Amino acid sequence: MEIKVNYLDNLRQEAKFDDFTVIADQPIRYKGDGSAPGPFDYFLASSALCAAYFVKVYCAARDIPTDNIRLSQNNIVDPENRYKQIFKIQVELPADISDKDRQGILRSIDRCTVKKVIQTGPEFVIEEVESIDADAQALLMPDLAKETTTFIHGKDLPLEETIANMSGILAGLGMKIEISSWRNIVPNVWSLHIRDAQSPMCFTNGKGSTKESALASALGEFIERLNCNFFYNDQFWGEDIANAEFVHYPDEKWFQPGANGELPTEILDDYTREIYDPENELLGTHLYDTNSGNKVRGICSLPFVRQSDGETVYFPSNLIENLYLSNGMSAGNTLAEAQVQCLSEIFERAVKRDIIQGEIALPDVPEAVLAKYPKIVEGIKGLEEQGFPVLVKDASLGGKYPVMCVTLMNPRTGGFFASFGAHPKFEVALERSLTELLQGRSFEGLNDLPKPTFSSNAVTEPNNYVEHFIDSSGVVSWKFFSSQSDYDFVEWDFTGNGDNEAEAATLFGILEDMGKDAYMAVYQHLGATACRVLVPDYSEIYLVEDLIWDNTNKALDFREDILNIHRLDEEQLAALVERLEEVEVDDYTDIVTLIGIEFDDNTVWGQLTVLELKLLIYIALQEFEAAKDLVEQFLQYNTNTVERGLFYQCMNVVLEVELDDELDLNDYEHNFRRMFGDERMDAVIGSMEGSIRFYGLTETNMQLEGLDRHLRLIDSYKKLHAARARFVAASKG
Repeated sequence: MEIKVNYLDNLRQEAKFDDFTVIADQPIRYKGDGSAPGPFDYFLASSALCAAYFVKVYCAARDIPTDNIRLSQNNIVDPENRYKQIFKIQVELPADISDKDRQGILRSIDRCTVKKVIQTGPEFVIEEVESIDADAQALLMPDLAKETTTFIHGKDLPLEETIANMSGILAGLGMKIEISSWRNIVPNVWSLHIRDAQSPMCFTNGKGSTKESALASALGEFIERLNCNFFYNDQFWGEDIANAEFVHYPDEKWFQPGANGELPTEILDDYTREIYDPENELLGTHLYDTNSGNKVRGICSLPFVRQSDGETVYFPSNLIENLYLSNGMSAGNTLAEAQVQCLSEIFERAVKRDIIQGEIALPDVPEAVLAKYPKIVEGIKGLEEQGFPVLVKDASLGGKYPVMCVTLMNPRTGGFFASFGAHPKFEVALERSLTELLQGRSFEGLNDLPKPTFSSNAVTEPNNYVEHFIDSSGVVSWKFFSSQSDYDFVEWDFTGNGDNEAEAATLFGILEDMGKDAYMAVYQHLGATACRVLVPDYSEIYLVEDLIWDNTNKALDFREDILNIHRLDEEQLAALVERLEEVEVDDYTDIVTLIGIEFDDNTVWGQLTVLELKLLIYIALQEFEAAKDLVEQFLQYNTNTVERGLFYQCMNVVLEVELDDELDLNDYEHNFRRMFGDERMDAVIGSMEGSIRFYGLTETNMQLEGLDRHLRLIDSYKKLHAARARFVAASKG
């Protein structure tokens, strides 16, 4: 994690990281102002807070209340060496907690991350650089600099060279990549989380049987998502980019809808139009891109090559963003390597969908076959020794697709997780299933798994697949567990002669045999080879009707007015709230999602929902009856901060008095103030009188003033935009 420090007045400093700012000071006796804890105080507090966190996690997993659990830490300083200290952590537990859980809680404290780092002893590297922001060299894995070469199936270069090349590409873009966490909870299963230190919303996870393969996986995914603009999906890229020579890619084209909004003839082809517009309802006006919001410019469309005949077809960027998410994207040392990964991913997700929605029972992989892969068996054994039964399934549907499945059951919670992996080689697909199962997970995280169901409606509901895709939180049918499998086991192999070009041809051939056409874009602007493959009517994540009924570009109807809300007059506010009432989104949709702007999580904007925004507008319009209904709804289902909840509790009682002709606020104001405090009461009365508008929402505008989180995201995208412009200039020169 990158922490940037700024000097304030006297000895005060601020440390900025992610969306947080921490102020540190020194005591008055050390010439400070005593206005905040000192750096060492934060250090001491961190270990106590970390210990308390692990206690909370342990108790939450076992439904043990923590109301009467108390924890404290004291540091005992050696009188002869003040740098040698004992940290004594004491925990007071209620009498009704069992001996087993008492020991479990103490062991959980022993797992405190801060404690383990201190005990291991961090190494400090102190150096001078010309510019912190320009120093984009990531501290990933320094030991990879040694002269080693590790080859794995599917990579056209050794892992060490692959990692070095990808790290260099990211450094060349000016991105400082940092590793946020490593996990290796069972043998031969590694995962890690990496992110852009300057824009932490840009992050990926990697997985593999070794730490090197996991790192290569994470870096490859990071580069693929940069090339395909995935980190910036659904987001507003700012007015500068919206009016630049190009918005997404230098070879994009913009087409105007017809006079009545018809689809431009230049986009899609007959095959895809039939898929995306089966009822002849889709209009060109549905396909303006969310990122620029530039309706005047038209429909931003990107070229893809149809694999059946090599013809170029233009796909609206809006359509890709709304239907495909990250499916079918990859980067590789070579194009063939990237293609194999793209197509494997597409098969993995499509077959997973068919299995889950079809409630298909898969055949077990025989023990004799599993025994051929001792490292995978060792990882599975590690899970079972921790009390998690594991099933290994052949998901090839009779040898038709290169897909495997590893499933895990949690008898403690009744939860279940089916993890799928795909690759032309049986062993690699099986390994990916296992590493995907544990990617980013701790043993505690396995307590959050969804429970199987016999309800076919719950399994086949379209959003269930979306949840499986996003975070594997969807449900699976109990029929999956039947010993009567719907297919026979096949020990399949799609590798051909074993090189990536042959494997890619095999995978494209499977699609062709299915009657599916594939469309591919290749990206090399950023110094890496990446590609994106679309397989219409097969690789979509969302339903095609979402282009009409739940398109992300509904943001364009609200973004400008919401960002300028403090400057809208009554007529404009009334029009805005009317559109909010009419739009087909849930009242609990957050404004971040609605308008594609990343507000800081720890601000009112970051917590704001459609319901709360409507409520604030009704207050500003002094339409108190409508506001009262929404206040009650907010309080009933409030998941916002305690402070915001108290503000609306205060608002609720003041509205109650305001709307009752027999009540007078003067009779209640004194005790309202005693209950809610003067500041909160002044905010409520000021909001109702109109002297305070949109309490808690800081002013901003279409230039995104004050929205540091979103501006960091745009700065990240501008690095890609500049690199693409340089690539085009160099190719012309």
